[in-house]
Amino acid sequence: MQVKSRHHLRSDVVSDVETALEEQLGVSPEGDAYERVEFEDTDWEVVLIDGEPQVAYFDEEPFLTVRGANAYEPEKRLVTVDAGAISFVSDGADVMRPGITEATDDISPDDLVVIAEESHGKVLAVGRARVDGEDMAGDEGKVIDSLHHVGDELYEFSG
Repeated sequence: MQVKSRHHLRSDVVSDVETALEEQLGVSPEGDAYERVEFEDTDWEVVLIDGEPQVAYFDEEPFLTVRGANAYEPEKRLVTVDAGAISFVSDGADVMRPGITEATDDISPDDLVVIAEESHGKVLAVGRARVDGEDMAGDEGKVIDSLHHVGDELYEFSG
């Protein structure tokens, strides 16, 4: 991915990002340097925290990247998938009900969510919920649209 621009965030923008992540995910990122990176050929905008791509904007909404979620281990807006779903989710597939073992009840439709595997709790993807958290698990149907996953361009980008 070709970087178009890169600049440090003002303290009020840093505060907005930190507040959003605290409210959405219950995490408090800590860093000395916050830089926003925009790319030439994609709509992704990334916030580097001390040089690491830990936050991205999804439809103008700041949210942890897969790397950021693995660094800060969110406890809210968390969806857990079983071993059978790992390869699909890691390849960027949307998430189907049968693969979900649990989801936090603070999830509403259109919320951004983190998707982790059940064995080690590693985050595999970030997606947008289609249903409430309590309606995630079940027998059939697509419940999360995948937006970012392990191994995609955003994951591979290093500040």
